[in-house]
Amino acid sequence: MEILEKIDKYIPGLESANVGLFCDAFPPVMDGVAVCMENYAYWMQKMAGGVKVVTPNVPGADYSKLDYQVLDYFSVPVPKRHPYVTGIAGIDPVFLARIAKMRFKIVHAHCPFASGMAAQRIAKLQGIPCVATFHSKYRDDFGRVLPKVIVDGIIKYIIDFYENADLVWVPQESVIDVIREYGYKGHVEVMDNGSDLVADYPEKYFVDARNALGIKPEEFVLLFVGQHIWEKNPRLIIEALSRMGDVPFRMYFVGTGYAAEEMKALVSEKGLDEKVTFVGNITERERLTKYYAAADLFLFPSLYDNAPLVVREAAALHTPAVMAEGSTAATILKDGENGFLVQNDPAVMEAKLRELIADPERVHRVGVQASHSIVRSWEDCVGEVLDRYNVLLKIRNLPTIDRI
Repeated sequence: MEILEKIDKYIPGLESANVGLFCDAFPPVMDGVAVCMENYAYWMQKMAGGVKVVTPNVPGADYSKLDYQVLDYFSVPVPKRHPYVTGIAGIDPVFLARIAKMRFKIVHAHCPFASGMAAQRIAKLQGIPCVATFHSKYRDDFGRVLPKVIVDGIIKYIIDFYENADLVWVPQESVIDVIREYGYKGHVEVMDNGSDLVADYPEKYFVDARNALGIKPEEFVLLFVGQHIWEKNPRLIIEALSRMGDVPFRMYFVGTGYAAEEMKALVSEKGLDEKVTFVGNITERERLTKYYAAADLFLFPSLYDNAPLVVREAAALHTPAVMAEGSTAATILKDGENGFLVQNDPAVMEAKLRELIADPERVHRVGVQASHSIVRSWEDCVGEVLDRYNVLLKIRNLPTIDRI
């Protein structure tokens, strides 16, 4: 980003902005971090205005109808991780010319790589704070494809990145343990993620959702939403379901990922083709909401995730989650109160599913409790985010962000 220093000296007509949100994932790429970014941008724009999103270019993406501006830069596909892209902001002259005209009050990095580097560079040049959120288990991501010595170097870089931030957030209390394990010793704050699926849905909505999917009254519906990667433990689900041939259930897998074809092959091998449906990726929120509404149980036994949004989204539609006991993600659940915990064993998962399918009233009761205990609106969350930004700005004796 050194080019910015030169551009900074002679570009006239500077444009004031309140917040710069930086991340390597943004819709139409859909994952938890991208959904978080999208909701940060939407609600901040409504509450304060002056929001700019900085992210790698996604081929075919159209940002023209958004209320906020997206400043995207040159990108290339991430190997073996379709549809993810990455890029180097500092080598895109068009992006550099655009970003050089911006004067932010604060920047927020949701990724420690290309976009995060740009955020910290801009913060340093403009003398403003940089907030950084630690979202993912990066060691697991890189450990799948790279030697340990290289992964250790990447983790050191990541921790250096967070050490250089003015404020570090995690989306869930248990994630503090993860960033500490990586070697970060600084101050950490918890800033909850929200859900955009917060509403008082009438009973007819749930009935219509099941009818639209052709679900029979006696069928118990199971759902998984997320990347189709082995790290999220879909094998446990498939292995458990293969032992339940006598049970009338329907299972939907929503999403895409490198393991999608292998998962389909395993489903066929286990004789589950008539009961299991692979829906593919869903980007339309209303369509995805109907799957949450039609489901009885949300199966998410991931050993990989930190704070998955999908669990909260399912809960918003009164669909409780079954999660892996002892996993980082599962710490938001109390077994039998607002969700269910199982050991990472197909026989144990089978037994739990049989128990729950036989007691739908209990499942529904726990789902309602989940909607009350782990679901918070993005509007509420982002309002708190802006308040925390202003506390930091006041400490630095910098102009704060006014609400509209």
